[in-house]
Parts: sequence; C-alpha cells; structure tokens
Amino acid sequence: MAFCKVRKANIYYEIIGTGTPIVMLHGYSPDHRLMKGCMEPVFVEREGWKRIYIDLPGMGKTTDYETINNSDEMLMAVVELIHSLIPNERYLLVGESYGGYLVRGILREYHEQILGAAFICPLIIPDKQQRTVSGRHSIVMSDNEFLSALTKQQLDDFSSHQVVLDEYNWNRYSTEVLAGCTIADHEFLEKVQKNYGFTFAVDKMTFDKPSIFLLGKQDSIVGYKDAFDILDKFPRATFTILDKAGHNLQIEQADLFNSLMHEWLDRVKEFNV
Repeated sequence: MAFCKVRKANIYYEIIGTGTPIVMLHGYSPDHRLMKGCMEPVFVEREGWKRIYIDLPGMGKTTDYETINNSDEMLMAVVELIHSLIPNERYLLVGESYGGYLVRGILREYHEQILGAAFICPLIIPDKQQRTVSGRHSIVMSDNEFLSALTKQQLDDFSSHQVVLDEYNWNRYSTEVLAGCTIADHEFLEKVQKNYGFTFAVDKMTFDKPSIFLLGKQDSIVGYKDAFDILDKFPRATFTILDKAGHNLQIEQADLFNSLMHEWLDRVKEFNV
C-alpha cells in the first residue's frame, strides 16, 4: 500500500499506468474505488496515461487527518499530495461530486499546470438549502424480481441512491460506492460539513482547456441546473445532461460515460499537441 504524508493527513493512493498524470477525486463518503471502478474501463485500450487514485481524508485508507476542519484544509491536503507525487508536471483532473468542488478549488490557483478537467455530477453549491434540486428522489427503472432477493436494508439504501435498480447497478453500486461509504469516518465528515464551503470565491477565472460536465437528470443530491451558472467559465466544455441517471450516472449510464470520457481525452490530446 502506498501513502503520501502531507501536513494534515497521510493520504492513501494508487497509481496505474504511465504517461500524462490524471488525478482522480471521489465524492463525499466513498473512497477511491468509486473513481477506479468507472475510470479504469476507459483505459483498457488507451495508453500513455498515469492514473492517480486517492482516498480523501476521512475516507478509505487515509489516516492522520483529524486536524482537518474544513474544505479549505481538505483542498490544501490534496494540493500538497499532487505537488509531492507529480512535482512540476502538467496533469488532468477528474472530480466526482465533492471531488468536483475540490477540482474547482485547484483550478483557481493552478490552472496553468492543468491540461483538462472532468466533472461527474459535480457539487456546485455546498449549502444544501441553496441548491436547485428536485424535491424528491425518483426511480426510473426497477427489476422487481432481482430486488426481491435483497435485504430490506440493502433495498432501502439502493433505492435511495440509485434511479436504475437492477442487478448490474447493484453489483457496481455495492462494490464501488457503498463499500467505501461503510468504512468512512462519518463523525469527521459531519465536522467538516459544518464548514463545507471554501472561504474564498471559486470560478473567478476562465478555464479555456478541454473540459466536460456530466450531469444526471434525476440527480436528487446536487441536481444539474446549478452547473449552468458556471458554464461560461469553461468555454471548451462539453456539457451533457443524461436521462436515466442520478448521482451515480457513471454506473447507470456506463456506455455513454465511457464514450464521453474517450471524447474528452481525445480533445485534451488534440489541444495539447
């Protein structure tokens, strides 16, 4: 197991492949398995990319994070890790949910080093009360025969987080998302959520390199409408709202996810030749 010691955490990470670095940042409560599960299939037939998966403080195998109190300090820990692992290198960022919020924080200071950015169901507004989100969670498709085999606890968790309920989605959700949530330090995460928003303004600069926003039409956690408010700051962004997709669209719309990620990486290579 590999760890990188920064000032306020000992961050677990995995590196797969060689080439241009891509730093993968998962959301709040899961761990690196969420990003690894959806991103590794993209690289089955692509070479030249060094994928860096990390466990954010309070999640996964990362340790010694107790003195982190807010998102500013979470961001600082991630930036220190990046500078330790790939000093003076240019790189890409992929952020899911809260990880997407951290990506915006990194872009604010280090956009010249960053070759491209991808956002998967990104958190735009930290304050839940201020988000533009549908008031209810809606299920788009259910395989009732399969669901009958789940325990009540499994079914309740599955149906409250996914909008497509079948065996494929359960298998991926349970191993890529739920497994990480189960081992998260929820007391620590609740502490940080009291200071969830950065103390500085993000999205004040324009990021003119290839980027992509993947948003779920049925995302009842962060929604999709708030992302429109920052779209002008990303003039080279593909902006896609997927139906039959909630806050884990990378699972529910896996084929489209893979295709769109390939297209983004193609644009990054083209732009940076």
